[in-house]
Amino acid sequence: MLSDRAGLPLTVGISAANTHDSHALKPLVNAIPAIRSRRGPRRSKPAKLHADKAYDIPALRDWLRQRRIIPRIARKGIESTEKLGQHRWVIERTIAWLTGHRRLTIRYERKPSHYLAFLTLGATITYYKKLAK
Repeated sequence: MLSDRAGLPLTVGISAANTHDSHALKPLVNAIPAIRSRRGPRRSKPAKLHADKAYDIPALRDWLRQRRIIPRIARKGIESTEKLGQHRWVIERTIAWLTGHRRLTIRYERKPSHYLAFLTLGATITYYKKLAK
């Protein structure tokens, strides 16, 4: 799941059980919809992307730079996890909002497309609740 700075989900996705998180980054970034701006053309990419140490792969950093996205990824063995915590709690809070829906806490569906539909519906409801305030 990718979210904005306020924790509102921009795009969601699912993967197999034992796959590395970094394999899902490219499809999620490509799935971000165009953002209507007040002036100028629509923005189709974020300015920067914050991620934890699981995404510290040189190929992913290069791919993000080619798309003109500034990677803010903690480096393994160099940076502490405390600095990343101020950005990571936003994602953790968003996941907690989604697990507030009973259907999403445990995966009851056998088909991935059904679970993805419920996940998208939960993200849409969460988005609506936060924007309605």
